[in-house]
Amino acid sequence: MGVPVSQMWTVARYVLGNKLRGVKRYPLVLMLEPLFRCNLACAGCGKIQYPADILKQHLSPAECFRAIDECGAPMLSIAGGEPLLHPQMVEIVEGMVARRKYVYLCTNALLLEKHLHKFKPSKYLSFSIHLDGPEAEHDLAVCRDGTYDVAVRSIKAALDAGFRVTTNATLFNNANPDHFHEFFDTLMELGVEGMMISPGYPYEKAPDQEHFLERSRTTQLFRRIFAKRSGAAAKRPRWRFNQSPLFMEFLQGNVHLECTPWGNPTFNLFGWQKPCYLMQEGYAKSFSELLDTTDWKSYGYASGNPKCSDCMVHSGHEPTAVMETFGSWGGLWKTAKLVLLGPTRSNGDDDHEPRARRPAAVPVPHVTSRDSISLPVVTVD
Repeated sequence: MGVPVSQMWTVARYVLGNKLRGVKRYPLVLMLEPLFRCNLACAGCGKIQYPADILKQHLSPAECFRAIDECGAPMLSIAGGEPLLHPQMVEIVEGMVARRKYVYLCTNALLLEKHLHKFKPSKYLSFSIHLDGPEAEHDLAVCRDGTYDVAVRSIKAALDAGFRVTTNATLFNNANPDHFHEFFDTLMELGVEGMMISPGYPYEKAPDQEHFLERSRTTQLFRRIFAKRSGAAAKRPRWRFNQSPLFMEFLQGNVHLECTPWGNPTFNLFGWQKPCYLMQEGYAKSFSELLDTTDWKSYGYASGNPKCSDCMVHSGHEPTAVMETFGSWGGLWKTAKLVLLGPTRSNGDDDHEPRARRPAAVPVPHVTSRDSISLPVVTVD
């Protein structure tokens, strides 16, 4: 099952509508964090390091609905923490579906089988299962043995029940490209709709600070992952990624995309997070206040901000790729060629330097700006 045409059309119409109205900044995906509490303690995560009194709190359904109504994004990613620990998560999801918002419920899947019967299959709802690689890599990343097997079992149960299922993986500098080839093959055989991958961002509060990727190593890693396959590997199923073709090129260093942090704004217990899902530099009381009071020029690669120098995470750059795709004929044509002909493929040599420290920029339209953007599904042989 692929991404519904209605979802692709909704995103395209939304981007084009804002461009025609001359809107400079607008959200594409609301990153909703209704709680920080989690049933895992991943070494690379900075979300569960809050005091106990904060971890006990959660947003009400009404607060979640006000956030999506206020910003008007056509999609939202419900993250955390672990969303399935929220006592009213079913009500929140049903309210978003009733608003015809495309919901990606991000979960580590440890509780999914237990709660699956409470949800109703819908084209507006996808379970985005957290899997950071094959069994050994995933269990190491989340610091608990056996979680990979639970996630795979939950994927099968959700697919059998008629739900849309995607996966999301965060890669670090100890990732083995060859292992990920087998991992992608496995997910395709399971029948997931698409996969999302992203290099990890160095959360300041994360216990493990040694395995985050630098920009040059990111491009080298993803070139190896997407290198041409030969022999028996070339006959394996095509990989489907739930990401835009331009973002996949960006990960390999083939195009330059500036960050557009307002494209994926975050709303959580403290309000609207400045400037983005990954950095905490204050909060705004409203979405309009977030747009008007944040010094956007101080963020992104071009700003020189050291916190942004190595960031190539999807939450900041995927909106740029989407807006470029639907914001100009040139962007649409480039994306169409990538969909039809496939992404740029390297020979798999990870020792060469990236093509440029800062590749030639993709011309981003005037409107440029965790977990989920949906465009025509990228397939990779």
